[in-house]
Amino acid sequence: MFTGIVEEIGKIEGIIKSEKSASITIKAHKVLEDVKLGDSICTNGVCLTVTAFSSEKFTVDVMAETMRRSNLSSISPGAYVNLERALRAGDRLGGHMVSGHIDGTGTIKAFDEEDNAVWLTIEASSEILKYIVQKGSIAIDGVSLTVAYIDDKVFKVSIIPHTKDATTLIKKKIGDIVNLECDMIGKYIEKFLLVNQQQPAKKTIDLNFLSDNGFV
Repeated sequence: MFTGIVEEIGKIEGIIKSEKSASITIKAHKVLEDVKLGDSICTNGVCLTVTAFSSEKFTVDVMAETMRRSNLSSISPGAYVNLERALRAGDRLGGHMVSGHIDGTGTIKAFDEEDNAVWLTIEASSEILKYIVQKGSIAIDGVSLTVAYIDDKVFKVSIIPHTKDATTLIKKKIGDIVNLECDMIGKYIEKFLLVNQQQPAKKTIDLNFLSDNGFV
């Protein structure tokens, strides 16, 4: 589990691709301070497992399903990624609960400056937009942000100077693909509602029921 508060920006050093999966090596510093084999590191919003590391870099395996669903499939050596170590018990939850299991991707449509902030407009599918609510939380490439606008095609977030400096979001270009993870609360509520709708209605016990079954 993560918070969406990026700890540092890493740099892709190398990628070894197989037919559908990949092994990616990332240069970093802060997230390696207490790293162990098997640790989870959120990389552009995707929870990945450390398979090897040194004092200056770590390697992760990316399975085919993750390659299909995320922007890691199009990443190249020299690119920069947002990194965050897994949340520890007792840590402050400065962002929101992020699983690192993204819902899909979106496309950057516009950057608009407003005083000290930058508005970021992202186009997404209806399957993702249905879980996004105004003033709700969303993780974009692993960055916890508050939704400030939404319609049936796009949503917008406003990025403050600290987030501009501490993440890769403003370094991207219009047309770039970003990983999106919606707030998990909405998905759980939808699941519970669907289960309740699918369950047959329970019969109530009344005089008619007792009479029909020979009790009265």
